[in-house]
Amino acid sequence: MKTTTTPASGPRTCTAFAGPIRIGSGELKEVALKVRRVIDLGGPAPVLIFDDASGEVIDLDFRCLAEPAPAAILASPEPESPRRPGRPKLGVVGHEVTLLPRHWEWLNSQPGGASVALRKLVEEARRVNAAKDRVRMAQEAAYRFMSAMAGNEPGFEEALRALFAGKRERFEEQIAAWPVDVREHAKKLAAGAFQ
Repeated sequence: MKTTTTPASGPRTCTAFAGPIRIGSGELKEVALKVRRVIDLGGPAPVLIFDDASGEVIDLDFRCLAEPAPAAILASPEPESPRRPGRPKLGVVGHEVTLLPRHWEWLNSQPGGASVALRKLVEEARRVNAAKDRVRMAQEAAYRFMSAMAGNEPGFEEALRALFAGKRERFEEQIAAWPVDVREHAKKLAAGAFQ
């Protein structure tokens, strides 16, 4: 299963399409069951499920999906390991950061050291750029969905130009002839790009 990250503010939601027809929207488990029913009934292909936050296709193995236990194919939490002595695990993940020596010198001279200084810098950048980040994320989500579902539709390229230029009216003009469900979902995903 391909997974995508979503904001921690709520449950992961998605929207499924059978060809250009929307067959379900909501939490992943519920939508996956609807998709399985469509597949079992021999519904139109292809069936794609899109993450509502990122616009990415979610790849599920439906051979494992049964009505009573849809959680079998969905990510399950890792079992908790016994608590060990030392600092508590706070979700800290180690990654490598490559900086010039002068950057490391400055970071290490800050109160609390490099880690504290980097966390403060990241939090400040997140705060300052929050509106730009929301616009960018909406553009990227709409772009991914549109590329998968409407790449051959009339006005596709012009719609993308309008999306990234922040021109709502031009965007809506270009997608007006698209299949209704595809058009409406593209508008939903792109809404944050025009604020």
